[in-house]
Amino acid sequence: MTLHHTLTLHIQKAVQELFGIAIEKVEFQATRKEFEGDITMVVFPLVKALKGNPVEIGNQIGNYLVTNVNEVSKFNVVGGFLNIVISDVFYVEFFNTIKNNETFGFVAPKEGEKAVMVEYSSPNTNKPLHLGHIRNNLLGYSVAEILKASGKKVYKTQIINDRGIHICKSMLAWQKFGNGQTPASTGLKGDKLVGNFYVEFDKQYKKEISELIAQGKTEDEAKKLAPSILEAQQMLLDWENGKPEVIELWKTMNQWVYDGFAQTYKNLGVDFDSYYYESNTYLLGKEVVQFGLEKGIFEKDPDGSVWIDLTADGLDRKIVLRSDGTAVYMTQDIGTAIQRVKDFPDVGGMVYTVGNEQDYHFKVLFLILKKLGFDWADSLYHLSYGMVELPSGKMKSREGTVVDADDLMAEMTTTAQTISEDLGKLDGYSEEEKAVLFKTIGLGALKYYMLKVDPKKQMMFNPEESVDFAGNTGPFIQYTYARIQSILRKADFDTSISISGLELHEKEKELIKQVQLFPEVIQNAAENHSPALIANYTYDLVKEFNSFYQQVSILGEENHDKKVFRVQLSKSVGNTIKNAFQLLGIEVPERM
Repeated sequence: MTLHHTLTLHIQKAVQELFGIAIEKVEFQATRKEFEGDITMVVFPLVKALKGNPVEIGNQIGNYLVTNVNEVSKFNVVGGFLNIVISDVFYVEFFNTIKNNETFGFVAPKEGEKAVMVEYSSPNTNKPLHLGHIRNNLLGYSVAEILKASGKKVYKTQIINDRGIHICKSMLAWQKFGNGQTPASTGLKGDKLVGNFYVEFDKQYKKEISELIAQGKTEDEAKKLAPSILEAQQMLLDWENGKPEVIELWKTMNQWVYDGFAQTYKNLGVDFDSYYYESNTYLLGKEVVQFGLEKGIFEKDPDGSVWIDLTADGLDRKIVLRSDGTAVYMTQDIGTAIQRVKDFPDVGGMVYTVGNEQDYHFKVLFLILKKLGFDWADSLYHLSYGMVELPSGKMKSREGTVVDADDLMAEMTTTAQTISEDLGKLDGYSEEEKAVLFKTIGLGALKYYMLKVDPKKQMMFNPEESVDFAGNTGPFIQYTYARIQSILRKADFDTSISISGLELHEKEKELIKQVQLFPEVIQNAAENHSPALIANYTYDLVKEFNSFYQQVSILGEENHDKKVFRVQLSKSVGNTIKNAFQLLGIEVPERM
């Protein structure tokens, strides 16, 4: 039981006995450094109900706690704040209950509880994954892992955008300029090969536009009349009509891309439980339109198009079916959501990891699903995130100026290698061990830098800054974990015994308090869909450990019980770092 929970129960009892009033919530905050105390109760919220002076109320509750609660040794009141000092006995006893629990903070799913489906990645099959996809994948994967650790059953999924004019552009360029190239014949990953032809199409298209403008056409006319775009549009029609040779080429080139994506996902360390393909889902939702019309939720215009009027809800009028009977993206997303619940009947909510440019789309989607009467529509969440930029500026995939995900991961590994070699701490490593370490540090740097920022914020990614071995970085935290493992390897004595009755050093107490927060941090991160809360908690824990490491002797401590206790405490901190980083998809090295 956490300190917050323990104190809440005692304070509720105190208020009931002292004032005859039942309270549901107790507000706590960290004690300010200039005052004595381990935790502070905020008295102000109780003043109205208890009809008294906040200082008097604080003193009455404080005296009750000291008299009746073993965990509380003393208190002081400053204004409307009750600063509570917790006894060393409480911290030692708490630590003894969790020191051997390797999954401390993680909660097992409850029987019969509804599952959550988390969608992320959702790429187009006309180009490789890039820097923006990396943030998307890392956020989606981490949120899925955090939800799982908080006690939810989780399914990870993605919808692959494998149809449309952009796909046909790559296919057409391959037909014209590919000379039969394949991933096998070129040695290129399939997604890169296909992406090259997407860029090639754009070059050809721009050339044709320039030529038409030179012939007297306006820019808009030239864009519509360029031979390449007309051919791509025809290919899309051929695909929709099931023309065999077009379908065959589409399947072949998409498979090249799928194989390439699989390799990138493996290197990035993310996975999925299910896949949805737009080529299978783009017609879903059309039958729902008829249901919505019958229920009066949708309305048909004279031209045959179908709309939903959301102006009363502060939104606008949204089309769900064109006049020619074809679906729009909104219709497809409605149908896909419903299909997912059919496929996974235990799903009671969904998280969509999609950039913030789609904020309005998801407001409309969720509201439509609510109006259609689906109870799970109240548990839909848009994990909206900001754009990632580099110091060099924005990326453009059509022009081939995107930061390729594979290239970035390779660059991070190389940067980690350079910095590690400069620090000169690799004695005794084989070349194979070095390669694994460099990749662990490089990817750890990348992931931590991406995830420590609030998802909603736009961010600037600086590769070199992320691999710094000092400060709020992945490598700094990994290095601290490796330092702890070194302490454990050197501890040549029995560390399994239970220690009690110790008087704690201030740094030992602070460290236990920080470890104790981990379960609460997981729950908060799950509730807020924010890996940043886990990342920054871990950094605070590591800072606290390094302060402890510098101010107390661990293996050199003469008192045997204290030495054992400090090794056990170091081990528990290491385990918490490892578990927290697991939630971020980051590995930790045993030595660095």
